[in-house]
Amino acid sequence: MLGINARNRNYIARYNPRRAFPLVDNKLQTKRVLEAAGLSTPRLLFVVEHQYEVRALEERFAGLEAFCIKPGKGSGGKGILVVEHRRGDVFVKSSGAEMGMEQIRRHVSNALAGLYTLGGSPDRVIVEELIEFDPAFAGLSHEGVPDIRIVVFRGYPVMAMVRLATHASDGKANLHQGAVGVGLDLATGKAIRALQYMRPIELHPDTGVRLDTIEVADWRNMLLLAARCYEPTGLGYLGADLVLDRSRGALLLELNARPGLAIQVANGRGLLPRLRAIEARADAIEESAVERVDFVMSEFAEN
Repeated sequence: MLGINARNRNYIARYNPRRAFPLVDNKLQTKRVLEAAGLSTPRLLFVVEHQYEVRALEERFAGLEAFCIKPGKGSGGKGILVVEHRRGDVFVKSSGAEMGMEQIRRHVSNALAGLYTLGGSPDRVIVEELIEFDPAFAGLSHEGVPDIRIVVFRGYPVMAMVRLATHASDGKANLHQGAVGVGLDLATGKAIRALQYMRPIELHPDTGVRLDTIEVADWRNMLLLAARCYEPTGLGYLGADLVLDRSRGALLLELNARPGLAIQVANGRGLLPRLRAIEARADAIEESAVERVDFVMSEFAEN
């Protein structure tokens, strides 16, 4: 198993140059870098940069039925607000809870003030089009959009899991807040095992659907999107978070330069042997994203 100290010292510190961190610590910069590289992301509706703009938010949200509000530098899912639909002046969250415009203003104002950033530094707020998740996930995520976390080392995807929202996680795909993590076979995108609060489970806690039935569609393209994040960012060790949209297919949500280690528990195996195998290979040959994906789908397939 890869421990946190070894991850920080041997992989993050060694393979992630400090100059690259701002690219992924700021979601707006990440989006711009990925789009410039031709990689698909959720559509940006608008950005709020200053507190004085909060007064005019009602006009900017006019006509918007569904959207996602994100702090530009938020971490761990903090400050993300998902509005699934609205009834007149009432905004309805994915959990079913209702909000008025004054609550939206307060949330945006708090995010601008740095409530959700590390260190409390001032922030910008991103408003994106809401993802319409693929029907293949029906019954497998509750009150939110499921996402796929793929750890990428030197451009090679090395481990993956799907994160499923629950009522406990307030519709967010964040394991620390109670979302479900399901390890995925790199060769097929099929479920290996599932956990919630780091304990193995078989059924989704809210829907009762069996989790071993999961098989992510468009899987190879998911791996390719993750692998192609290496060149534009220069990050040798990263976590790529993707979603499968009903109409647009695989999309990149965000990148993480310090991906957590719970993915090992979800998969029931350690990252270290795979990382060492990639180190030996990447030191010897240079491969394209397609070649890197073909290698991991063959080399790290489940028996």
